[in-house]
Amino acid sequence: MRLLKKAAAIGIASLMVLSMAACGSGAKETTAAATETTTAESKTTAESTAEAVKEAVGGDLSDKKVGISIYKFDDNFMTLYRTELQRYLVDELGFKKENVVVQDGKNDQAEQTNQIQNFITQKYDVLILNLVQSSSAPEVTEMCKEAGIPVVYINREPTVEEEQRWKDEGIKATYVGCDARQSGTYQGEEILETSNKGDINGDGVVSYIMIQGDPENVDAQYRTEFSVKALTDAGVEVKELLKQRGDWDQAKAQQITQDALTQFGDEIEVVFCNNDAMALGALQSIEAAGRTVNKDIYLVGVDALTEAVQNVLDDKQTGTVFNDHLSQAQAAADMASAFILGEEVENVNMVDYVKVTKENAQEVLDKLK
Repeated sequence: MRLLKKAAAIGIASLMVLSMAACGSGAKETTAAATETTTAESKTTAESTAEAVKEAVGGDLSDKKVGISIYKFDDNFMTLYRTELQRYLVDELGFKKENVVVQDGKNDQAEQTNQIQNFITQKYDVLILNLVQSSSAPEVTEMCKEAGIPVVYINREPTVEEEQRWKDEGIKATYVGCDARQSGTYQGEEILETSNKGDINGDGVVSYIMIQGDPENVDAQYRTEFSVKALTDAGVEVKELLKQRGDWDQAKAQQITQDALTQFGDEIEVVFCNNDAMALGALQSIEAAGRTVNKDIYLVGVDALTEAVQNVLDDKQTGTVFNDHLSQAQAAADMASAFILGEEVENVNMVDYVKVTKENAQEVLDKLK
């Protein structure tokens, strides 16, 4: 009876997470028309969820082992994510610190697969995985399925077909993340909300460069597509001057932007970056070239890194999009706990992005601190 009560409680907690996150497979249909989750509401709901989950699981998770593999430790965003994930698992859900093991995939899928196999051999109770290559999900899922170990995928989304397979075959696997189409749309909207809708030189065309993350990553694909789509859907004519892979890396983005400014000069009106690390690199080259953000060039990113949000406040970045690592990390931990307790878990759980402009940047910054 006690276990049933705990299971019921964690089910309620899970529903709270899903409600907060506009979750479920239908969340893939999320568009910018969806109501934005305010940071204050997110914080209140997350805190309530944490209390409900903690009450649900009591001390029953203290001896359970969680294996976590992050695609690479030196990724700015995933550093924030894994820090919150570890904190929440231990401080809020009651796992022992020594039972929460986090490993660096070193951006090498073979290395990461090795780590996963070791977790399986050591009979971990649940795995939380940020895959180096999301295309590896089917193989990894089968490994975990055969071992009877549930898996929570985070940040890098497997294909829709793979996610549906989990549901159809009753596989204990789920994805927790954000719909990258929404983040791309928000980037485009931030350009549309400028006084000239991105057309700084008034020639009727918004000329831009696009700095991608990993083009094989679905987040990079959607952010690239939907940022521009937001402009064209609004009737704005666009011209792509350059689209180049920056691998989420600040130094690479700095070089790409420097070369583009040398080649295209004042013709560049907008710099789209798939994440804020690359936006920080782009800013270095923009300033070195004597250009001024929000005066003669626009710059947008995604993630709401602290430095990037401060840049929005300081007029050094037009906007960013809060990739809510706090809510995502907490939802991932809650899903992992639900698996351990034998609860049913939806195959997809989405958390809303939040558009960050000068109007709400201070609020977001306060939350990040």
